[in-house]
Order: sequence, then C-alpha cells, then structure tokens
Amino acid sequence: MFGIIRPCRHRLSENLRTEWMAHLCGLCLALRGDHGQFARIATNYDGLVISVLVEAQAGRSDGWRRTAGPCPLRGMRTASVAQGEGARLAATVSLVLASAKVRDHVADGDGALARRPVAAAARRVAGRWDRAGERSGAALGFDTALLLDAVGRQEELESLAGPGTSLLTVTEPTETATAAAFGHTAVLAGRPGNRAPLEEAGRLFGRLAHLLDAVEDLAEDAETGAWNPIAATGTDLAEVRRLCDDAVHGVRLALKDTEFAGKGSGRLAHVLLVHELGRAVDRAFGTTGCAHTGGQGAGTPGAGAPGAPESSYGPPQSPWINPGGPGGAPPEPPHGRRRGLIAGCLVWTGLCCTCQVCCRDPYHDPWTGQPREGLCHKCDDCCDCCDGCSNCGDCCSCDCCDGCDCGCDC
Repeated sequence: MFGIIRPCRHRLSENLRTEWMAHLCGLCLALRGDHGQFARIATNYDGLVISVLVEAQAGRSDGWRRTAGPCPLRGMRTASVAQGEGARLAATVSLVLASAKVRDHVADGDGALARRPVAAAARRVAGRWDRAGERSGAALGFDTALLLDAVGRQEELESLAGPGTSLLTVTEPTETATAAAFGHTAVLAGRPGNRAPLEEAGRLFGRLAHLLDAVEDLAEDAETGAWNPIAATGTDLAEVRRLCDDAVHGVRLALKDTEFAGKGSGRLAHVLLVHELGRAVDRAFGTTGCAHTGGQGAGTPGAGAPGAPESSYGPPQSPWINPGGPGGAPPEPPHGRRRGLIAGCLVWTGLCCTCQVCCRDPYHDPWTGQPREGLCHKCDDCCDCCDGCSNCGDCCSCDCCDGCDCGCDC
C-alpha cells in the first residue's frame, strides 16, 4: 500500500517542497534511529502523511526540526528534517505495514521469494520488524496489535473472495489499519476531537491504497497468474473507479471536519490528501491530472497507459520507495559553497551509484550545487505555477488548476 502519493515537484511551491522533504527524511532517519539501518528500506511516501498530520494539528515548535548530516540521496548536503512523535509514529506504522507487505509477497511467491531459503529469511525479517514496531508503538501509546490483527485477516479474506464478493470486503483490513494510524495522530497532537474524522480519512485512504495498487498491478497479475482482488471478484473497472472517486471525496470531507493548529498549518496535509489523492487515481486509471496536458489519456489502467502523462508523476514504483531514486521526493534548494575537485568527484561517484544522475529530476551538481536535469527522468507535463489550486498554494490563476472546487482556506 506504499507510495500512492507521489507529487510532481512542479506542483509544489518551494516552501511545500521543503516541508515534504523534511518529513520524508525525518521518517527515514526515525526508522534508522529506532530500528537500524536496514529498516530504512521501509521509507515510503504514504507513511510521511502520518508525520505531516501530527505536526499540522499540534503546530510546529522549536523541537520539531533538527539539522541532519550529509546524505547521498541529498547530494551529500545537510537538511532540516522532522523529528519527534510524529516522525516516530510514521516510522512505526511504516515498519509494521512493511512487514505485512513482505509476508504478502512471500505468500504470493513473488520473484525471489518463491525460493524457500529467501522466503524463510524474509519471514524472519518481518517478525523482527513486528516486534520492533510493537516496542516503538508502545512508547507512543499506539497498539500495533491493531495493525497486525487487521493485516492478519487479509490472507483469509482473499482465500474466501470470489466472483460477486464486494471489493470492500477485501479492502477492510487495510482500511482498519490506516484508520487506527490516522486516528492516533490526533492523540499525539492533543486534539481528541479530531480522532473520528481522521479515522474516517484513514479508512478511505487505506481503501484507495489497496484499490490503486490492484489497478496498477492488474495487467501484470493477469500475465503472471498472481491473485488480484479486481480479477478475483470480477469487479468492473468503472465500479472500481467510482469507489476510488468516492473515497477521494470522503477524505476531503473528513479533512474539513479536522481542526488544525492555525491558518496555514494544514496546507501540506490538504495538498497531499485532497489534491494529490485525486491525481493518484488519475495516474492509476491512465487519465490526466492537469487540464493543460490536453485531455485524458487513452491507455489501459495498470498497463502503463501510453496516453497518460506518466512523466508528470515519475515511473511506476515498487512497494519499497527509494526517496532519491525514480519518482523520488522533490529535493531541497541547494546550499553551501562550491566543492573542490576531490570532494566533487566523491559526491559524483555517490550520485552515480545511487542512480540519481539518471533518475532524479533535478539532481544537484556535485561541484556547484546547481540543479541539473536527470538523464532519463523528465517532468515536462507540469507547470510550476500551481500547488493544488488557487486557494491553497503559492500560485497564479492558470488553467492547470483543474477542478479546484474544495473552497479551502488553508
């Protein structure tokens, strides 16, 4: 369920890009700090929403940011990153759900996990992550057993599903898990009144994540013979799209009932959970998310639609999201002075080894720090005047702010 929110850097203002990167790096470093280096592979786009929601409700104070050291995925530059209970809850949820994803791949026999030694090792890793998530969750007052119990029902429900079974029966465990995680952000932020609307938003977010993952995998699963909820239940794609659009609308309504710390504090949460969720649906179904790209794509959902603006969102991603790799988060603006020859060469080596020279757009020149376009990753289908709509971003009133009827004032 990881990675459905993948905003193009052209749709975010400089401030929102900085905030986005701060939460993504904060999640990654919280995973490392609480669970070790290897746990960082569980870093994902959707998990950082937890951190964003906690901060938006509590309001940022002096202790919400720290300066992180150089990282190869940031061009070996320092950055201001999120810290505190929000980042730690995001790390806990990401780790537990990552362990569930590992088990799901093992059960399906995907790729190398079809081999018994590899599958056994993967199960051991998943077990360690469950125990680690339980410890860190307990420190935050969050019972990860809610997540484990919900995910534990998934395999049984899938085995019972068949033609005529409601898709919502299959998505229920994911909905329950994400509802618990979203709801606990209100507890950490000291706003218990927000718990009910955020649980509703989380439930619908989990539904979307499950359905969009199924849509994107539909063609591949049909080719490989893997289980897919849409094919197994015989649900028409038009009905799947209706369920997704209803979920996006429900998340929007739930956020309207959520009280944030002050004017502007919920802006990033709104952009991610209202506007970017709608674009995630468009991407999965091969339709455009911006009016200025000229109509809708004519491709097949889940099959790499040739008419869809794939370059606006980056290439399709696996469940393990590389923050600086293909489709990675927008980088922070460059800082610092020009590097020397040797230091620049070392950074260049790191950029090449992490594929940023090819796949990141932009990456930072290792000597000057100036943004450079990745060799095989372009984002020409976006304009840089909008970050969602004329009411919630630092943008002008241009034609690409399509369908902004949310009336937000964040």
